[in-house]
Order: sequence, then C-alpha cells, then structure tokens
Amino acid sequence: MKDRYTVKELSDLSGISKRTLRYYDEIDLLKPDRLTSSGYRIYTQKEVNKLQQILFYRALKVNLKNIQEIINSPDFDELKALRKHFKKMLKQKEQLDLLLQNIKKTIVSIERGITMSNQEKFEGFKKKLIEENEAKYGEEICNLYGKETVRKSNEKVKNMTKSEHESMMETEKKLLDTLKEAMSTNDPAGPLAQKAADLHRQWLSFYWPNYNKEAHEGLVIMYVSDKRFTEYYEKIQSGATEFLKNAVLIYTQSLK
Repeated sequence: MKDRYTVKELSDLSGISKRTLRYYDEIDLLKPDRLTSSGYRIYTQKEVNKLQQILFYRALKVNLKNIQEIINSPDFDELKALRKHFKKMLKQKEQLDLLLQNIKKTIVSIERGITMSNQEKFEGFKKKLIEENEAKYGEEICNLYGKETVRKSNEKVKNMTKSEHESMMETEKKLLDTLKEAMSTNDPAGPLAQKAADLHRQWLSFYWPNYNKEAHEGLVIMYVSDKRFTEYYEKIQSGATEFLKNAVLIYTQSLK
C-alpha cells in the first residue's frame, strides 16, 4: 500500500476529480499533509481515510459545510462514524430494494395485463417518505409530540390514496411558491403570508392525525432552532424560516 499520494494519484484512486480535491483544500475540508518545494500537494493515509469519510457523507446527501463541521470536530470518532454510515446506507438499500420491487411489479403488471392497485403503486414511495422522515427528524418529533402521535402519523401516510399523495405534493409546491412570493412583501401578517401559513397547515394535515394550533406553533418555533429544518426553507430565500414562523404565529392566533 502506498503511503504518499499526489493529487493525480489520489484522484485516480478515489474517482474524485483533481479540481474537486483542490477545492476541498481551498475550503479547508481536506488539506494535504504537505506541499513540496515545487508546490505539489502530498497526501498520506490519514487524508485518504478522511476523504473516504467525506464521500460517505456526500453519498448521504450531507452538504460540504456540515461535513466540514463534523469531521473537523475535536471529538470526531472515525469508527463510530463508519458504523453510523453503515446503518444509514443499509436503510437506503432497503428503501431502494422496495422501489425496485415496485418497478418490477409494475413492469410485470403491464406486460401481463394484470391490474395493480393504486395502493401497491405508491407503497414503495410512501415507505421511503416515512423512513426518510424518521431518519432525519424522528427523535425530535417524538420528543415534541410523543411516539403514539408519530405512529398514527406514519399510519396515515401509509394509507394515503393516490389522489391524497398527489394533493400533498401539490400543496407542498404551492406552499413554497407562496412563501417565496410573500417574502417580497416583508409582511408576515399580509394576505400572501397568511395564505402561506394556511397552506402550511393544509400540508401538515396530510401527516398529522389531527391538526392542533398549539402543535403548529411549537413546530415552527422548533424550525428556526434546528438547521435541518431551516435548510428546507432557506433554499427558497435567506430568512424564509423565520418569516414562516412569524406568519404561522399570527395565523394561529386568528383560529378559534
């Protein structure tokens, strides 16, 4: 096993472009062990192991900024991280297997003229949605609402009809579009912002067994303190999470 790698050698080894490796160096994500007198980057086994961790996190859709915070943390534990990667990727494999089974069943049903129920058509997608939510937000949601409420919510998603699933996706798109438009008014109490708050209620109602305004308020307050939630809304525009929170808090006060 080699103990020293140039950028080209590490690129050939990992499949990551030389340009990307240089960029990782520039942003202090993956620094080389040293530079030669000619300015060439030299990487050791330590950097090879670190690059492997980076690629695991990238495969799990973690952004570069968060990866940097994780692997550069003084208490970063490589073995613990690898076990966590294994667990998450195994879950991803199970989700992919379910979707592949769904595709295969659909192909067979078309080829043989067999009627496939709408429930069967969406089974894989709904299970994937539930498992993704559990992996990303499960612990916080359970702490906030209790395991029984989460269980009922998951059951509701599992039993969604095709029409309900399409309505949920359409409502989510309307919510994000309206929220973006409302932000241009800079008025969380305005008509557009209140429409966005109501669409947020409608969207949550596809998941929640029963709507509760206090729970709605608690959720949006949690949004602004948890970067996993804020990332979802900040992709619209910086400050979108805070704006939505303010709009919802005004909206819920108008409900009886």
